[in-house]
Amino acid sequence: MNLHEYQAKELFARYGLPVLPGQMVTTPEEARDVAASFGSTVVIKAQVLVGGRGKAGGVKLAHTPEEAFEKARDILALTIKGLAVRKVLVAQAADISRELYLSIILDRAAKRPLIMLSAEGGVEIEEVAKQSPEKIVRRHIGLEGLRTYQARALFQPLLEDPKWVSQATEILMKLWTVFRENDCTLAEINPLAITPQGRVLALDAKVILDDNAEFRHREWDTWRDRDEETRGARLAREFGLSYVKLDGDIGCVVNGAGLAMATMDLVKHYGGEPANFLDIGGSSNPEKVTAALKIITGDSHVRAILFNIFGGITRCDDVARGIVQSLEASPLEVPLVIRLTGTNEDLARKILSEKGLAVTTSMDEGVRTVIARAQEVAA
Repeated sequence: MNLHEYQAKELFARYGLPVLPGQMVTTPEEARDVAASFGSTVVIKAQVLVGGRGKAGGVKLAHTPEEAFEKARDILALTIKGLAVRKVLVAQAADISRELYLSIILDRAAKRPLIMLSAEGGVEIEEVAKQSPEKIVRRHIGLEGLRTYQARALFQPLLEDPKWVSQATEILMKLWTVFRENDCTLAEINPLAITPQGRVLALDAKVILDDNAEFRHREWDTWRDRDEETRGARLAREFGLSYVKLDGDIGCVVNGAGLAMATMDLVKHYGGEPANFLDIGGSSNPEKVTAALKIITGDSHVRAILFNIFGGITRCDDVARGIVQSLEASPLEVPLVIRLTGTNEDLARKILSEKGLAVTTSMDEGVRTVIARAQEVAA
């Protein structure tokens, strides 16, 4: 789960990270009032869960309360990468003499947290990695955790003033605590700024939380921005399905992450493009199957749907009943191809055949068929 910047900064502040005062608002009038209460230059930032806000005009300085009203009004009228701006952060602005990039990210390949530090702050780290990878310092954090001397050693080559090094070291240690205690997959400060007065500040904040740890954090449900969730993502979360939208036109409903990955690979192997990763799990019931079809059919790019079920823990007859219930409630407008094999396979085939639905037991045949059907629709 991604947090908005204002939420990430609130989380940082709990752990003593130096963030400047700010407040989330939803109207230009509120922005004007907050700017007036600060009595200084403020920065107005669009709160949307995508990058590139600055390039899209979603980050602006305002020197007076009236200017804050105007800038907030303009930003609240924006749509950034398909997301309407419904709220903005009004925060005190700061003079900056230097900018760095600092983050802790989960390195899945190494199975350890990774610190990333660069003197090229204030820009997208992806661009730095692409253009000048040597400018990024990387250090993994082992089972023993992060020690203060290790954090200090990272900053000493980049910062000449010992006072800056001391402040930056403290920030990194606190960022590590945020990452560890809140089950983060990313905790980022960009920029980590140094002011002309010598203060080191976290001027921006980005946090991504591991959804698998939500059961340990009751407050996460209050942090979730349902306005920015797609209908598919919302349904998947409500029914406990694993769903990732992709750019293709072959909708895939599969049980088990491994089979889902193999299905997507086979779709691409035969010249198709998967529209999603959707895993209904190992103990699916008809309601989950119905929800899965609602998710798939909510994607206007889908031209054909493939059910690829290998019945182990999952019972094929449960899946079959879910398909029948869903089609009775809402007939499909795109072709449906079904591959079922495993537990209660014969009963599942009987249930589906009574409704005039054909079933194959061959994964290759199912994939080739669904791609052909999608091509027919496209033609």
